[in-house]
Amino acid sequence: MSKKKGTRLERELFHMLFEAGWQPCRFAGSGSTPLPAVDIIAGNAGRVLAIECKATKKDKKYIEEEKILELKDFSERFGAEPWVGMRFNNMSWFFLSLDNMERSKKGSFIISKDIAKKKGLEFDDLIKS
Repeated sequence: MSKKKGTRLERELFHMLFEAGWQPCRFAGSGSTPLPAVDIIAGNAGRVLAIECKATKKDKKYIEEEKILELKDFSERFGAEPWVGMRFNNMSWFFLSLDNMERSKKGSFIISKDIAKKKGLEFDDLIKS
């Protein structure tokens, strides 16, 4: 995903969260620091979500193990729920918990359109409760 597209999609999700009554915070440059960081953190006075945003125009996205471990580490330190927000071209957002991610033989995590539809939550389901 290009940096420009990634920034646009992160901002899209930021606005969706805000309009749904959550308070989001976007971390620009989260992928360029050696410390654990996520793309968006959002809270609603009851829950805190740590979201790593990914997008692709292909049918599946491979995510390095290191990025998922950083999301997990950040979330544990912050007291947040770790989620991967996945956006396929011409589809809405899907959100996957780390338990619902599948792995490749080489150790990367994989999110396909099929996995996202079967195991992921849509935006409205993510923000419930």
